[in-house]
Amino acid sequence: MCALRFLLLCGSWLLLVACTGLPEGITPVSHFQLDRYLGKWYEIARLDHSFERGLSDVSAQYHLQPDGSVKVINRGYSAEKDTWKEAIGKAFLIGEATQGSLKVSFFGPFYGGYHIAALDEHYYRWSLVVGPSRDYLWILSRERSLPTGVREQLLTKASELGFDTSRLIWVVQDRPE
Repeated sequence: MCALRFLLLCGSWLLLVACTGLPEGITPVSHFQLDRYLGKWYEIARLDHSFERGLSDVSAQYHLQPDGSVKVINRGYSAEKDTWKEAIGKAFLIGEATQGSLKVSFFGPFYGGYHIAALDEHYYRWSLVVGPSRDYLWILSRERSLPTGVREQLLTKASELGFDTSRLIWVVQDRPE
């Protein structure tokens, strides 16, 4: 039942933001390589939304499917309910394959934008992801934490892009997998 509620919350979010556009003044990274982006990412920070509210240890896994789509598995722990919540969705590249823009759906035909505004282009160790408006921002990492210098670099970039970084929630990543 909890997993269904989580899925419905994700779906509700996509209904509200069923938009794949970019916020004005933001350009996704170029020279993007989807195959290098696949795999597991840990959520380091996010802007608050009902579909993730109260969750710690949030991660996302991206798997290429035979049809060219990407299977998305989002997972987080609810201490309040003492349970893991999981939502499974599907993503597709938008536009050029070398541009870091995707559309993601967790509920039917409704898609939300997933745009990579900054990326460790050499090693794909961290990324700064924005949604269709400045209400959606995530800092992701291949590890459960980020070096202070990288964290500061991403906060500076997010501020320059017009995000209120004082509203970021820093995600606790301390539960065993």
